[in-house]
Amino acid sequence: MSEVVISIRAARPSDAQALAAVHDASWREAYRGIVPGVALERMIAYRGPRWWRRTSGRTRSLIVLDLGNRIAGYASFGTSRSLSLPQQGEIDELYLDPVFQGLGLGTQLFATARRDLSARGCKGLLTWALQDNERACRFYERLGGRISTLETIRIGEKPLTRVAYVFP
Repeated sequence: MSEVVISIRAARPSDAQALAAVHDASWREAYRGIVPGVALERMIAYRGPRWWRRTSGRTRSLIVLDLGNRIAGYASFGTSRSLSLPQQGEIDELYLDPVFQGLGLGTQLFATARRDLSARGCKGLLTWALQDNERACRFYERLGGRISTLETIRIGEKPLTRVAYVFP
């Protein structure tokens, strides 16, 4: 019998190729039909392996969900960038390869990022999701997130609403 070790750890530059693949698959799954096609393709292309190599080790924390040496997801987080909201911690991104969605692994990634932010002394947490990304909205609501703010943003020529979910 073989065992698969699940770990959540800091991303390394050597994870760049796998991070780009998870980003590509998860963004296509999450945003197809929401974000205009050309804009989505540009956003995905911009975040290739080179971008991910440069990103690991920057000021925002980047953790990966490692399933037996296969990167299945990632989360990026740090102090809040939303100065108008009182929450001090922010999860910028949390994505899983669609193959691994619905298994509770996203909840584990979220909890790890939240614990890390709390250990740094951040009071409160927020994260943003596009309102049309119903799966993400349900995920954050299941975790206890409350809608705090709605903002209109533009991606390509399309106006989209993003939702700030806050957690105590």
